[in-house]
Amino acid sequence: MRSSLEARKGLVEVDGIEQGITQMVDLQTGAIPMVDDTVEPPLSILCEMLDTNPYYRSLDDKVKKYAAVAGIEIFSPVSHTLFNPADIIQKNGGRPPLTYQSFVKLAGEPSFTLSPILTELSGLPPVGNVGECPVSEVPSINELGYENIPENERTPFKGGESEALRRLRESISKEEWVANFEKPKGDPSSFLKPATTVLSPYLKFGCLSSRYFYQCIQEVQGRSKRHTSPPVSLLGQLLWRDFFYTVAFGTPNFDQMKDNRICKQIPWKDDDELLAAWRDCRTGFPWIDAIMMQLRKWGWMHHLARHCVACFLTRGDLFVHWEKGRDVFERLLIDSDWAINNANWMWLSCSSFFYQYNRIYSPISFGKKYDPNGNYIRHFLPVLKDMPKDYIYEPWTAPPSIQVKAKCIIGKDYPKPVVAHDVASKECRGMLYEAYELNKSLNGKVSEEDLNSLRRKLDEDKKSEPKSKRLKQTLLDKNVLISSDDHIS
Repeated sequence: MRSSLEARKGLVEVDGIEQGITQMVDLQTGAIPMVDDTVEPPLSILCEMLDTNPYYRSLDDKVKKYAAVAGIEIFSPVSHTLFNPADIIQKNGGRPPLTYQSFVKLAGEPSFTLSPILTELSGLPPVGNVGECPVSEVPSINELGYENIPENERTPFKGGESEALRRLRESISKEEWVANFEKPKGDPSSFLKPATTVLSPYLKFGCLSSRYFYQCIQEVQGRSKRHTSPPVSLLGQLLWRDFFYTVAFGTPNFDQMKDNRICKQIPWKDDDELLAAWRDCRTGFPWIDAIMMQLRKWGWMHHLARHCVACFLTRGDLFVHWEKGRDVFERLLIDSDWAINNANWMWLSCSSFFYQYNRIYSPISFGKKYDPNGNYIRHFLPVLKDMPKDYIYEPWTAPPSIQVKAKCIIGKDYPKPVVAHDVASKECRGMLYEAYELNKSLNGKVSEEDLNSLRRKLDEDKKSEPKSKRLKQTLLDKNVLISSDDHIS
């Protein structure tokens, strides 16, 4: 907004702008009032950042219709992304590029120029008369439907532009780290000092400009003899962001499986009990539950940790619909972004972008290779803080005497696993194979009846599976101790 105001200098009449916007469109219903030609409009120009989110695009269309009739000029520049998604789509023949490589090739280098950051505050005129516009108190966390987290366990990430710029300066001051950054090599168990910049919440809310961030990284790389490159570099992460924004902007129904042309049609389970166990940190897999607890308390976790819990919920173990997990992330993440959240859930569920469904994040071995002692688990799941390291990732394998000594009885103090991982993951791979074959045979034009038919087939296949396979899950349900040596990552 500041850059828009600077670009138009004194053309914006700030006095009365609050009243003017509320007169232009009802933000609750989207209704547009009638224009009274005898009344001078409260403002002559409205500056707003172009938004690619469908909800705000719809709202912007209503505002523009009113403004056109009322004689109000709209200035709506693209400033939340490095590129204009519409330009990229036009270059690609009217459809968004569906691979990162093709996007980067089409996009080229950003062509924006940045004006110097203001060092002196010039101030704003008083708002003026806001008429009947109500002013309400800031609601409490509880009133918004969130649980009240004790102060010593709350997220360490503060909001605002000042904090965003402080974090940015702190990150780019480590020039060797910036130059050598490779996203896949981050440590998801590092929580006291996260292995990334943790700037995503500030980018999401506009506290930090992605263009300014891009410029800062370029300056550091310009002083480095060698540096990493996209897609793994820090610059590469900003390009990933633009890629997902572009695909989301150009894909109808991007936030759902049905009628989404780039999304595989898969017969996901509708299992609210499994979803609740995952959401509420009760899966019985400490690595998964600790990640979800960090999400609930901090509203943030490392991207590889997100990969683990998303894979576990969908194609890895529980086979629950990715839209259900997306909704949980949307509510709890402080950096939840409509385009990126939906894209990542489609990616991790092998519904779009990534299709190697045989590659699964193990809920046991993946975390262990980063944090063999289980410090991350002990911090976020204190009920397991005294569990010996040999059992911290698989506490159900601990002998009863060890469980007693650790003051954590499995099935009482901490839940038993909701599934046997090696059994569940193989079942998931089999179901995905069948779903992929169905999508292939019908050229992606899969109906709801087609999915229901496949569900019935999969249910029948499961009923006729060998008794030994069903016995393993039964033994687990009865808390008979089993172990897993699955090291897929």
